[in-house]
Amino acid sequence: MVSGVDFETWYEKEHPRLVAALLLVLGDVDLARESVDEACSRALVRWDRVARMESPNGYVYRIALHDAWRRRRRSRVEHTLLRRYRTDAVVPAPAGEAWELVQHLPPRQRTAVVLRYVADLTEVEIARVMHVSRGTVSSTLIDARRSIAAQLEPESLEDQHG
Repeated sequence: MVSGVDFETWYEKEHPRLVAALLLVLGDVDLARESVDEACSRALVRWDRVARMESPNGYVYRIALHDAWRRRRRSRVEHTLLRRYRTDAVVPAPAGEAWELVQHLPPRQRTAVVLRYVADLTEVEIARVMHVSRGTVSSTLIDARRSIAAQLEPESLEDQHG
């Protein structure tokens, strides 16, 4: 019983041991950490009750193991479905072609271009989505179009001379 011990003190002491134990059970360090972290977050929310339990560690181990098993089951189902419904790893055209054009743009420009020309939002709507002014959207789109045009320029010259 750890009654009177605050969560942070308990966590600092027990977290490494919890992860090590789950790692030995599961054989997967990432899964062990994720499940222990999930269990600890649940314990934190209920710490006033958990701290009074006869075995807070037992409670956290149980939660972590159940979480890990749930994640494993979900992962198996996902892998089965992915094998059954295999998709191409490459983004198909026209999205793939669009990605070739926008991948080198700064994130703000890329977001504005996609919202304008793929999602078909107006500049006012884009401004709301991006939490910027309409003028910022307008100038961002202008800069993005210039960058895309500069990317395409060598291609168009080669096409004319080739």
